[in-house]
Amino acid sequence: MFEKIKKLHKYTQGVQALYVEDDSIAREHTAEFLGTIFENLIVAIDGEDGLNKFQNNTIDMVITDINMPKLNGIEMLEKIKAIDKNCHIIILSQHNEVDILLQSIELNVDGYILKPLDFEKLLDTIEKVVEKLKFEDEAKNHKYYLEQYLSLLDKSGIISKTDRQGTITYVNDSFCKISGYTKEELIGEKHNITRHHENTNEIYEQMWHTINNREEPWEGVVKNRSKSGSSYYVRTIITPIKNTQGEVVEYVAVRDNLNAVIDDKKYLFEQIEQNGLSILVLLQIDEFDMLEKFYNTLIVDQVEKTFAINLLSYLPKEYTFENVYSLGNGRFALLTEFNTFETTKLNIQEYLTRFVDNVKNSNLIVDNMELDIHITVSYAAGQYLLYEDAKEGLENAIQAKTKVSFSNDSSIIATKEAKDNLEMIKTVKIALDKNNIVSYFQPIINNKTRKIEKYESLVRLIDENGNILSPFAFLNISKKGNYHSKITQRVLQNSFKILHTINTKLSINISASDIEKEQTRTQIFTLLEQYKDDAHRIIFELLEDENVKDFEIVKQFIAKVKSKGVQIAIDDFGTGYSNFERILEFDPNIIKIDGSLIRNIAHDQFSRNIVETIVLFAKKQNIETIAEYVENESIFNILNEIGVDYSQGYYFGKPNVIKEKYYSISQKNL
Repeated sequence: MFEKIKKLHKYTQGVQALYVEDDSIAREHTAEFLGTIFENLIVAIDGEDGLNKFQNNTIDMVITDINMPKLNGIEMLEKIKAIDKNCHIIILSQHNEVDILLQSIELNVDGYILKPLDFEKLLDTIEKVVEKLKFEDEAKNHKYYLEQYLSLLDKSGIISKTDRQGTITYVNDSFCKISGYTKEELIGEKHNITRHHENTNEIYEQMWHTINNREEPWEGVVKNRSKSGSSYYVRTIITPIKNTQGEVVEYVAVRDNLNAVIDDKKYLFEQIEQNGLSILVLLQIDEFDMLEKFYNTLIVDQVEKTFAINLLSYLPKEYTFENVYSLGNGRFALLTEFNTFETTKLNIQEYLTRFVDNVKNSNLIVDNMELDIHITVSYAAGQYLLYEDAKEGLENAIQAKTKVSFSNDSSIIATKEAKDNLEMIKTVKIALDKNNIVSYFQPIINNKTRKIEKYESLVRLIDENGNILSPFAFLNISKKGNYHSKITQRVLQNSFKILHTINTKLSINISASDIEKEQTRTQIFTLLEQYKDDAHRIIFELLEDENVKDFEIVKQFIAKVKSKGVQIAIDDFGTGYSNFERILEFDPNIIKIDGSLIRNIAHDQFSRNIVETIVLFAKKQNIETIAEYVENESIFNILNEIGVDYSQGYYFGKPNVIKEKYYSISQKNL
């Protein structure tokens, strides 16, 4: 029975049970048993108390006696069922009279167990009820998910339904919007109301044969005609819907609007010819060939598609082109009627310059990577040789690497090259692949004893030529992809491993935006559990940034790691985002005074005053202070005089690799 209780306990985590019994001895004994099954068990002493507790709590299951004062079990259950007809009930009773049994059946109870109780039978009955609750919960979740999926599909797709004869029975708002017809005009009609005369009969014959005779989905691109007579393309999937007997009862068609992103150049030429006088904009993602060199084909394809989907959102709000044409290899086209654009009174050159800036100032998120995208743009106006003119202008701009250049025939706008950024991202990727993201460690000295009491873990990158790069060279650019989180993970792994080599405390930098990532938090708590005997030697230095979205997550993280013995330090205090208000929110153990204040302290009275204020505040709050960038004896003596607790800087030791015995390193100045 113990194993069954243990197994059942896992499934009752979210179940709240109410146990009602007026006999104190029976109540105590049975409640103890039920407490091994339910974490959330509410106990009531009679029917009236039970009804009151049911009304004031969310109860999934009621286990009750029948013969009770004030309000007997049957009366209580009738009132409970009036409130929640789906509540599950188990009756425990000494009575087996027919009328009570009939009343129980009417109440649709899940179990009726006679006293004296057989706990094995009670356990079996509870198990069956919990199984029902589990299925009900799954059914609710499935229904909830299905409703969300259907809502999303209805909003994102162009949907229609027809009966077996092809008569339209349902259309969504997107269908009405693109076709120009109202629902009243469409329902009851055939789909040929939107058929374009250029489509061949063979297309529809194949479509009908697939969905009707073979009873399989049909997929293809169809050219349609709106109520106004204009053309539009849709990628369509038509699926036969069957009943439980396997019979087709209707057809559902889901379409994507290819006017949003059109992947075929011929559609662009067709539209140019149809428009007459037009403005054509061509744009190229800068250094697109470099993306292909160090990202796999799938990622590059996702970059191109994601950019296409977001492209219209980068345009200035005063005017939006209707279509995006994807031409391949990171090249796209926008097309609009010349006269329509002219009515806006916009200057096309200024408009496109703002467009380029909008792209440059945005991050494209692909597969959890944030990418900087820069573009080169050209445009041509007219009717004949429009594409050729715009293409020549774009290629001239790319070759000339011109930031802004205009001519009579076309305007050429080129952004600053992204080559350097891409090269550094490539370097970071290679370093991660080859385990060349390493940790150096700089000693932190107790100012009174001049002994090493802590080390700070500092990240370094070793490039393909063996050069050791500081974080200033690669850390910010790594945030443009998914690499910053991976670097943080490597630093955490490197740092915790060194705990077996050193016997001091170890300080590890972690940004507030890193803490927001669930994956990073999970890794930290896994490492703290793995190294739980050394957790009290860990210090997390919080690096703040302006991109933090949820400070509540950061505060919860701090509270949780501190409960495990970890200390918290605020880095770069005195400048940037750190301030006294943040001290109150984060409740740190340590303040690291920003190096810009320490460097100038010997000859800048203002810096000294700020440091003295920070130290005075810290001592009143019982917070330790560490001064960074302590580069000479003069600075150290001033810090000692002011009362700073610890020093870190080249005067005591540079960051270095720790091998074997840590305390033999960088102590020549001590």
